[in-house]
Amino acid sequence: MKKKDKIIKGDVVPDDKYKEESWVYSEIVKDHFFNPRNVLLDDTYYKADGIGVAGSPACGDMMTVWIKIDSKTQKIKECKWRTFGCASAIASTSMMSVMVTENGGMDVKKAMHLKPQQILERLGGLPDRKFHCSVLGDIALREAIDNYFQK
Repeated sequence: MKKKDKIIKGDVVPDDKYKEESWVYSEIVKDHFFNPRNVLLDDTYYKADGIGVAGSPACGDMMTVWIKIDSKTQKIKECKWRTFGCASAIASTSMMSVMVTENGGMDVKKAMHLKPQQILERLGGLPDRKFHCSVLGDIALREAIDNYFQK
């Protein structure tokens, strides 16, 4: 059996045929997976205005999002996150955290309506079977915003 015959296809290489240099993920997805933005490794001393959790340990993807909001402008000034998940979940959450904090921060009302399709567009797409990974970030973000308003 040749080396390439032992490779399990799916996330990293296309299912149709093996190409050593081929990836299913866009360059943007790979960049956010290998260099995730706004990851919070230790939440011990982090003072968040809102915290949201999404996912299920049973399916393998679990995500927490911490946000800080400017009370005067109602814009998200920080969005930190941590996830246990695949490359798609990591890249999607990284991109989501960039989207809601860039250009002075996104208004919380606008952030409440952030759609997975908007995250996917910024990433340059994801494999269809990985769409659910992009949904976790916006769900956790909405939970964090709800948590902020409840306080």
